[in-house]
Amino acid sequence: MSAVRFTKMHGAGNDYVYVDCFDSMVDDASALAVKISDRHFGVGGDGLVLIAPSKVADARMIMYNMDGSEGNMCGNAIRCVAKFMHDERGLKNNPVTIETKSGIKTISLYEEEGKAVRAKVDMGAAVLDPAKIPVTLEPDENGTVVGRKIEVGGSSYKITCVSMGNPHAVVFVDDVDGILIEKTGPLFENNEIFPERVNTEFIKVIDDHTLQMRVWERGSGETLACGTGACAAAVASVLNGYCPKNEDITVKLRGGDLMIRYTDDTVYMTGPCVKVFEGTFED
Repeated sequence: MSAVRFTKMHGAGNDYVYVDCFDSMVDDASALAVKISDRHFGVGGDGLVLIAPSKVADARMIMYNMDGSEGNMCGNAIRCVAKFMHDERGLKNNPVTIETKSGIKTISLYEEEGKAVRAKVDMGAAVLDPAKIPVTLEPDENGTVVGRKIEVGGSSYKITCVSMGNPHAVVFVDDVDGILIEKTGPLFENNEIFPERVNTEFIKVIDDHTLQMRVWERGSGETLACGTGACAAAVASVLNGYCPKNEDITVKLRGGDLMIRYTDDTVYMTGPCVKVFEGTFED
């Protein structure tokens, strides 16, 4: 039996177990993710994040969903990685750069009493080309999939597809709380039009600067927050004419609020990064 030192952190309730791999990499990270994420028999979390050295950035983030599948990017987790580098490893430069499977992201930290408590992430440009998201639907006249009607599980939905490093299908609804997400989420996630599966955001527009959101994440199920999903929701809200571009949009999730700004060049996300506890997991 091996012992794994970990730190539990969350961003707006989207919680992961973080392992410092600067000195040595863990064995079989996929299997460890399944064990350590279990909320009854493990530490509990939406997945596992390894914090490793990088040749091109301050650190590299390697993330696994709770089912053991490797993810490309997590907006809430990357804020916590930047916090870990600042608070635990003593990295003092600000902003912080983190390498991910979706490229290098730049994170600006906001401190209180020497600790990072919030972070602003330059998430990069939103990807709207269906082939790159990927989704197999034919592009509309603008080369996008915006407000496209599809049938899922015998019901009709209008979806807008966006990639923020992960594929997202954004669905606007009148009643977010009434969505039977445990039933509907998997139908979207595993639909044949999404060859790499998909994260699905169910959105209610509160006003032109405020959205309410629930999210079903591929490989993890419903989570309290999803950073890339909040970005995708804000982008979709602009594309569908609900919200203005180049202005802050508050996305209200079950775990807290994230602030998103969709500009001509990139998408910015600002939200909390919180350490919960640390310990040793007997694997």
